[in-house]
Amino acid sequence: MEDKPGALAKLAETLAKAGVNIEAISAATSGGSGDIRVLVADTVAARKALEGAGIKVAGEREMLFVDLEDRPGSLAATAKKLADQQVNIDAIYVVGAASGKKQLAIGTADVAKARNAVR
Repeated sequence: MEDKPGALAKLAETLAKAGVNIEAISAATSGGSGDIRVLVADTVAARKALEGAGIKVAGEREMLFVDLEDRPGSLAATAKKLADQQVNIDAIYVVGAASGKKQLAIGTADVAKARNAVR
């Protein structure tokens, strides 16, 4: 999206009007444009709504969701399991936290392999 006031509001309002809940979001800007990544349960509805509002959707992908103990070393242990199986992490989000746990969404080229690695 263009790096200007209201861009995020437009994206969020568009998804809200379509009944799509944002589970997690990250954004960064560079050179006058912004890269916004949203995690949603209903990717079909999100894509349809965003494209209908003239918002470019560069792609979509499946993410691996894992629950970790909220303590030092939990992420290190999970990342090591993935590395040991030659699974590269190319995106990671904290999606939620409750009752001593953190839920992460992990992006990788091979979600099935990653899922097996963290079992």
